[in-house]
Amino acid sequence: MRPTPRTAPTGAGELSVAAAPLDHWHEIVDWTADEGWNPGDGDINTFHPTDPDGFHLGRLGDRTVSAVSLVNYSPAYAFLGFYLVAPGLRGQGLGLATWRTALPHAGSRTIGLDAVPAQQETYQRAGFTPAHDTLRYTGRPTPGAPTSPDTHPVTAAHLDAIAAYDRRCFPADRRGFVTRWLTAPGRTAVVHLRDGEVTGYGVLRPAHSGHRIGPLFADTPQAAEALFDALTAHLDPADEVTLDIPEPHAAARTLATTRGLTPRSHTVRMYTGPVPSTDPSRTFGVTSLELG
Repeated sequence: MRPTPRTAPTGAGELSVAAAPLDHWHEIVDWTADEGWNPGDGDINTFHPTDPDGFHLGRLGDRTVSAVSLVNYSPAYAFLGFYLVAPGLRGQGLGLATWRTALPHAGSRTIGLDAVPAQQETYQRAGFTPAHDTLRYTGRPTPGAPTSPDTHPVTAAHLDAIAAYDRRCFPADRRGFVTRWLTAPGRTAVVHLRDGEVTGYGVLRPAHSGHRIGPLFADTPQAAEALFDALTAHLDPADEVTLDIPEPHAAARTLATTRGLTPRSHTVRMYTGPVPSTDPSRTFGVTSLELG
């Protein structure tokens, strides 16, 4: 049973906020496309089941006017995204009211988010601390090395081992999400194996514009390069690819630039509470700015 809608006064009227089912979120995906976020095709179908009670919509009467997702991955970690207000209704307190109503869903968990620079100070006032920038690289990938014998298309037999590997790179076990993410329609998923052990994996998906790669996790720069080349080998030369890279990772930036991508924009990764412990050296590309 979904939580009972809660109401809050705003400059535009009485706002009703509640967790919403998947089919109500396709409008929000359209908003993200209009904002230039370049959503991946079908992303919301894999996002929403991760925590169905974490996707909150604000409504004025029957009209959806605001959104925020707050996904609980574990008892210790949550991630915030999709923080949006409909154009033409901003500056009236709708976003803040939605935020305040949704935030208790995370309880005492550390919350992560990726902030656009213009909102960084707003998030800092709410208790978030900057950790690093995330750089968005985009371009038409130049051909890399021939396909490595260590890269393989992902099959059902790889899923458990990939989920275990993912846990080394992400602050929580997200096995269900990883399975959906790897097997959703239209995805190209590749695993890097060394002596039968997973040493990296990556996913390419079609997006509103071009394609996006994420995650791109690997033990070494060489494995990341092999994965990137395997993921992009089938693309048309005119196809653009986008990759979101944690700014401190010099080897990831080198990979992007040597494959013809250039920085286009950036966000700021921020957290409340302790910064989750992972191995940042393996993150050559984050999964998604919406869900971490």
